[in-house]
Amino acid sequence: MGAPDGKGKGKGKGGGKGGKGKGKGKGKGKGKGKKTVVVEPHQVHSGIFVSRGKEDTLVTLNMVPGVSVYGEKRIQTEPEIGAEKEEKKEYRVWNPYRSKLAAAIVGGIDNCYVVPGAKVLYLGAASGTTVSHVSDIVGPTGIVYAVEFSHRSGRDLVEMAKRRPNVVPIVADARNPKAYRMLVGMVDAIFMDVAQPDQARILALNAKSFLKADGHFVISIKAPCIDSTVEASVVFAAEVEKMKVEQLRPREQITLEPFERDHAVVVGVYRPSKTKAK
Repeated sequence: MGAPDGKGKGKGKGGGKGGKGKGKGKGKGKGKGKKTVVVEPHQVHSGIFVSRGKEDTLVTLNMVPGVSVYGEKRIQTEPEIGAEKEEKKEYRVWNPYRSKLAAAIVGGIDNCYVVPGAKVLYLGAASGTTVSHVSDIVGPTGIVYAVEFSHRSGRDLVEMAKRRPNVVPIVADARNPKAYRMLVGMVDAIFMDVAQPDQARILALNAKSFLKADGHFVISIKAPCIDSTVEASVVFAAEVEKMKVEQLRPREQITLEPFERDHAVVVGVYRPSKTKAK
């Protein structure tokens, strides 16, 4: 009788300890499984970053940490070990399916001329989705003049700009740059996303008013908005010719598939005539 009781105690203790040890092991393992976020500068575009992971993601350094503009994901990185007085950095994911400029960058465009410290005129700002990322890129030493025609979208744009001192929201028609000439200074670059049949003319009007000599432009062209009866490539070629007439010299062109259908982005330089008007 004594022997069976001893075995029973031994089994009970052994089983209990084994179960306890197993539980501790699992708990510790899960606690240590912390993801390390790696964010690196973009190899081509200054002021833009790439978050490394299973899928690389385009990101911008958040000018207003802790705040999302349109529900985008935010990523924080820890200071490097041994770094003095370095704070956590927060980046915002830039979705190429929601931004023509991001789509062009992911698509491999060589230059976008939206860089730290730049003065940018943004035509077709909408609610400020891409404008907010341009604001991140140009930083506190740059400025973004954001023009939007729709009053409804303009309200969202103005609200977003309240937290971003480098954004000047302008609710006006981009066809009439004289209406905002007192608000906009000379700029280094124009980004345009205005889906209108006369968008090449609108770009030229604003370039003549605000773009520095040898300044650059980036224009998103939506072919069906100009002519839906011909191939998109034919529309793109015709728009490029219109730009050349207006002293807008295209240097690079890229389509936005798979992010946008029948869209292209054209990048170029503005070279006004050196002859003075009499």
